[in-house]
Amino acid sequence: MLQGFYKVWFQLNDAPGRSVMYVHAGKMLGGNSSFAHIGTFYESGGEYVAEVRTERHHTVPNYRPLAGSDAATLQLRGRADGDLVRFEGTLVEFPGSVFQAIMTPINDEIPPAVATGGEGGIVNGLYAVEMRLLDGLDDNGLSGVMLLNDGRILGGDAFFYYIGSYTSAHGRWKGEMLNQEHTPARGNVPIFGGHEVGIGFSGSCDQNGARLEATALAGKRSLRLTADLKLVRPA
Repeated sequence: MLQGFYKVWFQLNDAPGRSVMYVHAGKMLGGNSSFAHIGTFYESGGEYVAEVRTERHHTVPNYRPLAGSDAATLQLRGRADGDLVRFEGTLVEFPGSVFQAIMTPINDEIPPAVATGGEGGIVNGLYAVEMRLLDGLDDNGLSGVMLLNDGRILGGDAFFYYIGSYTSAHGRWKGEMLNQEHTPARGNVPIFGGHEVGIGFSGSCDQNGARLEATALAGKRSLRLTADLKLVRPA
C-alpha cells in the first residue's frame, strides 16, 4: 500500500528534480525548495492512479521551473517495485511531455499523533518554509515545505528531510526536529551538508502561518536561525 514518508526523484522530459512527499489516506503532500506538491491517488487493479498539483511557493533567482510555469497538474500511473514506487505520466498543460518519478521510503519513525495544546494553536496543513541563518552566516537560500499534523512535523526539500514534534496553543508553538540528508548536500549547503542537525525552536503562530526562532546543532557548531511558515494547504 502506498503510505508513509518518501524522498522523490523525478524527471520531466530531460530535466531532473527531487522532493519529499508524505502519503496517507489517499492524499499526497510534499514539495521542495520552490514548489509545493498537493495530490490525491487511488488504487485500481494493482496500479496507483494519481493527480498532483505543483504550486510555486518560493522564487529562486535565475531558476527556471521544470514545467515552465508556476503551477501545473500531473496525471500519473504507478506501481510498487519492492519498497519503491515508480510513476509515469504527463503534465496536463504540456501535451506530449513525459514525466517519471521514483519514490523511496524514508525509514525513520514518524512521531505519533498527540494532543498539541489548547485553543489558538497552529493549523494542521502543508506550509512553505523560508529560513535565515543569523550571526552573519550565508544560508544559501534555505527554503522547503513542512507538514504539521497533530503534533507531528514532516518536511524537507531537494536534499534534506526533517522529522519532529511540536505543541501549540494561544498563538504560540514550540518543538524539536532532526534535519538529515536524503541526498548528499555538502557541495550545495555546506553548513548542514554531511550532518544530522538537531533543531529546537519556539515562536508565534496564527491562522495563516507561523514564525520561529531556533538553535541548530550541526556537528560541533551551534547555529541560530529564524524561519517563516506560510500555510499553503490546510490538512
